[in-house]
Formats: sequence, C-alpha cells, structure tokens
Amino acid sequence: MKDYLEIGKIVTVHGLRGDVKVQPWCDSPEFLCAFPVLYLGKEKKEVEVLDARVQKNMAILRLDGYETVEQAETLRNQMLYLHREDVELEEGTYFVQDLIGLDVLDADSGVSYGTLKDVLQTGANDVYVVQPEGGKEVLIPAIPDVVVETDLEAGCMKIRPLEGLLDAN
Repeated sequence: MKDYLEIGKIVTVHGLRGDVKVQPWCDSPEFLCAFPVLYLGKEKKEVEVLDARVQKNMAILRLDGYETVEQAETLRNQMLYLHREDVELEEGTYFVQDLIGLDVLDADSGVSYGTLKDVLQTGANDVYVVQPEGGKEVLIPAIPDVVVETDLEAGCMKIRPLEGLLDAN
C-alpha cells in the first residue's frame, strides 16, 4: 500500500498573497482543507498549510514558503499528497487507490468476476468498474447488499450480485 495518496492538483494561483487553487482528487474540498500538513510534488516535500478555505468546488490554500504570486506560480500543475497515517477512515470505507486491482470474487462460489479497475462516484453510491479477463467491463454498485467483504490484505473483494445484475454478460 502506498504511504502517500494523491489528494489534489494545484491548478492556478489565486489572489496576490501567493494562495493556490487546488482541484480536489478526494471526497470534497472540505476534506482537503482539513489537513495542517500536505506533501508536495514527486519528492513529497512536507509543506505546512497556513490557511485553507473552500471556494465553489475548489480548495484555496496558502502554503508556508509561498507568499508571493511568483513563488506560487512555481507550484502550478503539481500534485498534493496526504500521508495515509494522517487520516482515520470510518470502518467500511477505503481509499480508492487501495481498491484498484482487487480481485472481485463471488461470495458463495469463489468464482472470479475480474479485477476492480475504477471507482465511479455517482452521488447516491459509488460504482465499481470490474474488468473480467477477456470480457467487457461490468458495473457493480458499491452497496452493502452487494459487497459482502473487502479484504485488502488478501487482495480481494467478495460480492453477492443482485439478481439480473450480471445476466447481460
């Protein structure tokens, strides 16, 4: 498992104080604004967040060491990361990056439906995109009625598909 997880991308400078506008790659801009320390770029350079606020669907951050427009401009298109240990997830919730690549198995027969390739956030509930070997993608609703168990250690997710869900394939 990765220690550092992508949380957002710096897209532009905001204002004259060196603030940056960040496109969140996480649940919400509010979630992104909750961290006092983030990690910058490929080197994962630790950077203190001096100020954080939400504007529309973006996060506006003031980062320590970047007090001018010129300094902030050097951050454009850089990724921001959080450290896994800085987040306490509720039971039954997972980082998308940890789910990608899981083998999706039938909870009763053990038959493999394929590999979890993506997670679509639809609003009501997430949808898992599962790629069977040699077949076309299957969409699985990420709801308790379907997802029986997620075992990151074993690298698998056990599901019990709703009637008719996989019949089209």
